[in-house]
Amino acid sequence: MSNYQLDYLDQLESESIHIFREVAGQFEKPALLFSGGKDSITLVHLALKAFRPGKFPFPLVHIDTGHNFPEALAFRDQLAEELGEQLIVRKVEDTIKAKHLTEQKGKFASRNQLQTFTLLDTIEEFGFDACIGGARRDEEKARAKERIFSVRDDFGQWNPKLQRPELWHTYNGKIHKGENVRVFPISNWTELDIWNYIKRENIALPSVYFSHEREVLEYQNALIAVSPYIQIEENDKISTRRVRYRTVGDMTCTAAVASEAYSVDDIISEITATRTSERGETRIDDRFSEAAMEDRKKNGYF
Repeated sequence: MSNYQLDYLDQLESESIHIFREVAGQFEKPALLFSGGKDSITLVHLALKAFRPGKFPFPLVHIDTGHNFPEALAFRDQLAEELGEQLIVRKVEDTIKAKHLTEQKGKFASRNQLQTFTLLDTIEEFGFDACIGGARRDEEKARAKERIFSVRDDFGQWNPKLQRPELWHTYNGKIHKGENVRVFPISNWTELDIWNYIKRENIALPSVYFSHEREVLEYQNALIAVSPYIQIEENDKISTRRVRYRTVGDMTCTAAVASEAYSVDDIISEITATRTSERGETRIDDRFSEAAMEDRKKNGYF
């Protein structure tokens, strides 16, 4: 009998690599959605372990809303170039013009809803039958409902009451023409798992994840970065604070947290002590309704 054992991070890594290889084996045209955030960077690192020394069997794809953090975009481009992997970028701005879409108005007008149109158009343009993403079940209750292989219909829509069983790590990627699958290799990871893995693997990240000075708007207990994409009003309270980001979405709807965490060890200590979830503390787009994320996902959002 062998004494070989995997520790917890090894088990998560092994499961994720298995999922990546299942995607490569079961689908003809998969893609990896890559934004330059910590979860998609972790996915790229896992893909390197799954497929190197060969090339990835899929391109990296980013749906750029035009409201992203510049640090994340610079990191996205640099990493893709260093790895020599294909990066496809499609812009929500182009979809707005082509389809004559109406943008949200208001203080924190977001393109989150419109992002879905660009994603579905990109899936159709390239014929992707699977899109790999960095969603985790601990992030938000709608994401907790998702299977690891999550089928979308001809219109990109998700039906949470019509999902396939996944027993004994058996994933069913069979789809009809026009359907596609969203795949979540780190679905079973937590935010703390991600940071412990980043530490163990010495994975580089954009600077926004670490404490830095930033001009922020203080709004309903949230710290929103001052940017050209939000409306500043006369009575708004603007200050320069030491902050960092737990998650990196659009600048319009992602709040920073006050932090003195300059290293991965500092961040792990901070997360271990917090009682607030990553999205609960930072994503104001999830506060619109109890089912905000689920409603977006039903319409094709990632």
